[in-house]
Amino acid sequence: MTLIPGLSGGAQVLIAGASRGIGLALCAALLERDDVTQVCAVARHASTCAELAKLAEQHGQRLKRVDCDASDEHALDALVSKIGEQCDHLHLVISTLGILHQDGAKAEKSLSQLTLASLQASFATNTFAPILLLKHLLPLLRKQPATFVALSARVGSIGDNRLGGWYSYRASKAALNQLLHTAGIELQRLNPASTVLAIHPGTTDTQLSQPFQANVPEGQLFEPAFSAHRIIELLGAHGPDDSGTFWAWDNKPIVW
Repeated sequence: MTLIPGLSGGAQVLIAGASRGIGLALCAALLERDDVTQVCAVARHASTCAELAKLAEQHGQRLKRVDCDASDEHALDALVSKIGEQCDHLHLVISTLGILHQDGAKAEKSLSQLTLASLQASFATNTFAPILLLKHLLPLLRKQPATFVALSARVGSIGDNRLGGWYSYRASKAALNQLLHTAGIELQRLNPASTVLAIHPGTTDTQLSQPFQANVPEGQLFEPAFSAHRIIELLGAHGPDDSGTFWAWDNKPIVW
């Protein structure tokens, strides 16, 4: 299966949040594909990440490591300039940026636990960073084809919310979904072969999920490599006709 619909040559790919978890697994999986020319691995400390260094030893110049804090617009400007020196178009961008209980964010169980600091931390990483990444990369997504994916979460679905709790995380992912849906409309006007997708990767064995894994049903906790594989399958299955939609790891749509 082609990496993304309409792609005929080698793909130029950018992964944000590439130094660990699903982002790192996506880098490894994409570098194994013959139809991927180069992977740009973006993270705050990409240049000093030991796991990315190992991938660089295996794949040489096909992996480009770039330090960038996606919450800093000046850093995003510099990122685009650096990438633009090597290529004038990105075929695929995947944002794996997200926090649940790190950097001041909390998985609140009740309103009494909700704080302004937790809300701001959650929205800064889960909502603002992915859409600002898309904003700044837009000049590199104007040619055909181009796909932008951000990892969302099923708990961001308002229609699927029956348990409550996790106020900041739920709200930040719901806001991300709206921003992605809106951006998908604009990108289609600029590039009819563009696709914007929100993807729920399932509960994956990463730092984000570790405190809550005891509650995950047997067989529903995925290794990062498995989640990366399923995300790549979704990329090939959904093109411009599905732009602005929300999908689960098992290729089933999720209600907003």
